[in-house]
Amino acid sequence: MLSVEFVGGAVLGEEGLVDRSLAIEAGLIVETGPQRQVDLTGFTVLPGIVDPHGDGFERHVAPRRGAMKDVAAGVRAAEAEMAANGITTGVLAQFVSWEGGLRGAEFADKVFCAIRDAGAITDLRAQLRFETHLLDMYEALPSRLADWNVSYVVFNDHLPHDRLAVGTTPKRLVAEALRAGRSPEKHHDFLKELHARGSDVPAALDALCAILARQGVCMGSHDDNTQAQREAWAARGVRIAEFPETLEAAEATGDVILGSPNLVRGGSHKGNVSALDVIMMGACDALASDYHYPSLRRAALFLAETLGLAAAWDLVSSGPARVLGLSDRGTLIAGMRADLVILDSNNRVAATISGGRVSYLTGDLAARFLG
Repeated sequence: MLSVEFVGGAVLGEEGLVDRSLAIEAGLIVETGPQRQVDLTGFTVLPGIVDPHGDGFERHVAPRRGAMKDVAAGVRAAEAEMAANGITTGVLAQFVSWEGGLRGAEFADKVFCAIRDAGAITDLRAQLRFETHLLDMYEALPSRLADWNVSYVVFNDHLPHDRLAVGTTPKRLVAEALRAGRSPEKHHDFLKELHARGSDVPAALDALCAILARQGVCMGSHDDNTQAQREAWAARGVRIAEFPETLEAAEATGDVILGSPNLVRGGSHKGNVSALDVIMMGACDALASDYHYPSLRRAALFLAETLGLAAAWDLVSSGPARVLGLSDRGTLIAGMRADLVILDSNNRVAATISGGRVSYLTGDLAARFLG
């Protein structure tokens, strides 16, 4: 771990950037600086980015179907990408879905075990994205979460209910069947069976959520469309709302996580509510990388032009830390975990430090560290 005092840089606090020193030792930010100093003149020091939901790691663990046999190597590669983008805490969101294949329970087991055993510098945390109609998995799910060391579950329902209800063949059925290793006919029958049991899902969710709450599992809903949907989840103790599709759902009860790519590209690629509109209404608690790790830094710097850097950066640091219940990170004050990102004069990531350990270091700043 580093034992060092950074001097000469601009450090972000509640009031904005201030030219001051920042000392770290034993993995924490400390008041009294160690003897060794590193000159950060020309650099900016900010709290490390906390990513509450990212699935960009999928391209590393499964770049092509069957191409990645060593999932652990993929997780390590994903960590390197996160570190290069200033992420010090990263939640990796893995499906367990009726879609099977890379979103099936067998592959999820490999991913969760790889994250659990990674020994990474970045604080990697796993999120289970669980399809609500997989009723046969409910009984075993709490114990499997404990085995995987997964303490964060987000509930999804991506079944094509409209088409299944009227007997129409779902879109992309053949492609989905191939990925799941089923014939199109068997896959279609499976979807129809899941859809037919829909009336059993609400009561089963009530019971499952009660068990997971007692187990200390953090829970979220995904793609809520209405206030009523969000309130139903909140009644089960499902506090987090990931990527609400409408302003109505975003303004309902819960901690709201939005996708930073939505903000960077100027809107949702699916035509959902604009992240910028939700943020301007004061209804966003945190930004997530979603499918693109670089977007977190870019989104915060874009918002800084309107909100100011301190308020904008909170959406990628202290905000998501609070949503995830991580009270030891997100701000650069004494006693907090030494998670920080150092940007150069062009706002590119020059260094990332997670828990007092360097996870990324490049360019002129590397010469200062080593010199």
